[in-house]
Amino acid sequence: MGLILCEALLCILLFFAGACVFSFLNVIVYRVPKKMSFIRGRSVCPACHHELGAADLIPIFSYLFLRGKCRYCGGKIGARDTLAEAAGGAAALFCAIYYGYDGGDYAKAVLVFAFAGVLTVVALMDIDTMEIADGCSIAIVVLAAAGLFFMKEVTIGQRLIGMVCISVPMLLLAIAVPGAFGGGDIKLMAAGGLFLGWRTVLASAIIGILLGGGYGIYLLASGKKGRKEQFAFGPFLCAGMILGLLFGNQMIDWYLGILI
Repeated sequence: MGLILCEALLCILLFFAGACVFSFLNVIVYRVPKKMSFIRGRSVCPACHHELGAADLIPIFSYLFLRGKCRYCGGKIGARDTLAEAAGGAAALFCAIYYGYDGGDYAKAVLVFAFAGVLTVVALMDIDTMEIADGCSIAIVVLAAAGLFFMKEVTIGQRLIGMVCISVPMLLLAIAVPGAFGGGDIKLMAAGGLFLGWRTVLASAIIGILLGGGYGIYLLASGKKGRKEQFAFGPFLCAGMILGLLFGNQMIDWYLGILI
């Protein structure tokens, strides 16, 4: 009984720690496009700009306790940041259990969690600004360099092939059809391929393109976007890479099994 209680408390702590990390990432998403420091300065209410206290900044719980409203002006606060915090908690818990506790590889658990965090920043920032900061792609390259030591199942050769097997075709398509892909999307997939290797990034690209294509068809069919209007594609590439991490190898093995 005591062991079960300890494990439950550890899971709660891991979830809360992940939520705290993603809460900080929300600050980066909000401040970096505005050229604001994400280290200095206190958070404020987006409506009344009142400085928020410590009790207002507890991940998930503050939002639920205040019922999604600012305690100072009563203005409604969107749920996106809280959902991101919950996703961070779930990601920390999943990585710790799947890669750490079950797989015995806690270094990989940290790397994958960090990768998911960077992808979250990319997705949210792209939704807000239609741009992907180069710093995010650089961060993934740094994680890929660490992966050479802590994710040795993906070889250097697989990483180098992964870096070009999706990004180069995207670049060529962008040259042939201006606006097909943004430069940020191309850099993101190059960095992602360096981290994931060719098998996983190939599956990731397929998933991301299917998700993004489906969303694009929905926008056209509903009249929310015209044929020449663009939408943020980065979130779908990010979702593809997360799903690729989970199911990519199985997808590639299944496909190769059909061919062979």
